[in-house]
Amino acid sequence: MKGTYLGEFEEVVLLAVAIRSGDAYGAAIVNEIEQQMDRSVSLGAVHSALNRLQEKGLVDSQMGGMTAERGGRRKRLYTVTAYGRRALEEIRQLRNQMWDAIPHTAWS
Repeated sequence: MKGTYLGEFEEVVLLAVAIRSGDAYGAAIVNEIEQQMDRSVSLGAVHSALNRLQEKGLVDSQMGGMTAERGGRRKRLYTVTAYGRRALEEIRQLRNQMWDAIPHTAWS
């Protein structure tokens, strides 16, 4: 993953897609982020991040079935790719490594 930079918001969106496994579409991702982080986000910002993540190969998408509550329109469903899972694992390891490197005296 060294060549692919992931910004904080992209990381949050990628995590939300992973959490919503199988049911990750724009509005559901917005709701997940707002619920998990107590942070307001716009659907447009989420869609922009999803497009960037897809360009980087971290998520895939496909059209879901038509639903009555959406007036027969289909949802675009997102899934984390194997590359996306590896990226999340590497980010988690790096963050844990950095947290572990903080000297105890830094908190005094």
